[in-house]
Amino acid sequence: MASMAVAPTLRALLEHLVDYAGLFPPASLSMRDAVSEYAAQRAAAESWMLGRFVVPAARLEELAVEVRDGGLARDGAWPLTVLVSADPHADAATIRTFGEAQASLLPVRSVELRAATVAAVDQALSPLDPALERYVEIPLEQEITPLLEAVKRQGAFAKVRTGGVTPDAFPSAGALADFILACARLELPFKATAGLHHPLRGTQRLTYEADAGSATMFGFLNVFLAAAMAGAGARRDAVVRLLDERDATAFSFDTRELRWRDFALTAEQLARTRAQLARSFGSCSFREPVSDLATLGIL
Repeated sequence: MASMAVAPTLRALLEHLVDYAGLFPPASLSMRDAVSEYAAQRAAAESWMLGRFVVPAARLEELAVEVRDGGLARDGAWPLTVLVSADPHADAATIRTFGEAQASLLPVRSVELRAATVAAVDQALSPLDPALERYVEIPLEQEITPLLEAVKRQGAFAKVRTGGVTPDAFPSAGALADFILACARLELPFKATAGLHHPLRGTQRLTYEADAGSATMFGFLNVFLAAAMAGAGARRDAVVRLLDERDATAFSFDTRELRWRDFALTAEQLARTRAQLARSFGSCSFREPVSDLATLGIL
């Protein structure tokens, strides 16, 4: 697929940004539908924004059957990120066996798990292959520095939940800023998950149901630009303000710089942020982020 003609700053920020999680709420697609959607988006003009396919360890074989039977990997291997359950030892064995059998078609690139204590971080990571990128989701409701330090000691990466299907699943801008700044200080890469379907901060429906409630959600532009600013040494108040930014006209992209109000970031800074700090986010929709960027005139 030929690359779209986009500003270097925008490409540096968005390339392979969206890990496709169509199996998960609020989309909750069947395996067949999620696989078909991922295949379709790999052929789309915006496929340069698409990242890995997100799948639970327990459904790896189901995924392999759908991809093989549908002949859907003709355009090359599908990179996976695998969600690990509360039994990491069993899942590690499943992932290892699957990886040996499917390395050319469905290579496992990363794994994701949850841990709420330092001891849990160490225990959950110990059976998992350190050659994989290992993302540990930590809660923001407690002191995060010891957890992040434990993740870093293990050579793993962090993960943050930025929303969900209920209003109480969304952290405050201050809590998210503290997470981003701590990761920047520790030089610890992270990914985000949930609640980032839209580019900018705003009030959005929580699910696709007709009677769904609404909540104030973060935008993925806000989060990843906030990470770039944190990596460049921005103060906490500026990071919080950027996470809260709702005005699309406050942002501009050109060949040399991405600007937000009085702040400017080069394509090189943005590429470094994506490689070394803010890696990707999981979304149950790929079409929605792309469509919203087009509506805003960014794509």
